[in-house]
Amino acid sequence: MNLYFSPLACSMATRIAFYEAGAEAEFTQVDTKAKSLADGADFYAINPLGQVPVLRTGEGLLLTENTAILPFVAEQFPASGLAPVGAAERASMQQWLGFISTELHTAVFIPLLDSKAPDGAKAYAREKAGLRLDVLQRHLASRLFLLGHFTVADAYLFVVLNWAAFSGIQLQQWPGVAEYYQRLAARPSIARALSEEIVMYNEQRSKRAKA
Repeated sequence: MNLYFSPLACSMATRIAFYEAGAEAEFTQVDTKAKSLADGADFYAINPLGQVPVLRTGEGLLLTENTAILPFVAEQFPASGLAPVGAAERASMQQWLGFISTELHTAVFIPLLDSKAPDGAKAYAREKAGLRLDVLQRHLASRLFLLGHFTVADAYLFVVLNWAAFSGIQLQQWPGVAEYYQRLAARPSIARALSEEIVMYNEQRSKRAKA
């Protein structure tokens, strides 16, 4: 499988999933501003929206959207426990993936991280953030993970919470969420993915500054 990714973007959740499963995968870096690959190829030819992640499966299928890619990867490596077995727990995992995707990623962090978003949109996103992080605080106050064990939903949530430092949101206001983030940051699969992508992120910024 080949993951098209951009450093520290939401595609990092799939990298974490591969590392957690101990699975081999190819990683193709995308410049999401230039919409191109390292060799200059047009990324729009792979994803017409120009967004990561995109996962090319062994059969050549191109998957987009974390809510599709992450469960797919989990299903390829059932021994990893990246997805629960029971129907009810799998539905809960899907519920959390949806919450992370729509209520945090899209509603809160996209406006806050988009340099072109107007001030009104950013203010509205900050208002939205409180209620959503309150929900997480109540859920995580007495739990180590979103479900009974680490799943791809935790991988996705960690990546989204990692953006707080770039967007002015202070996770310390929600102690259970902050502790969850710090705990996951020390997990080997996450620590590896984060350390690798920070280097790539800084290199990409340096190249853009020189362009």
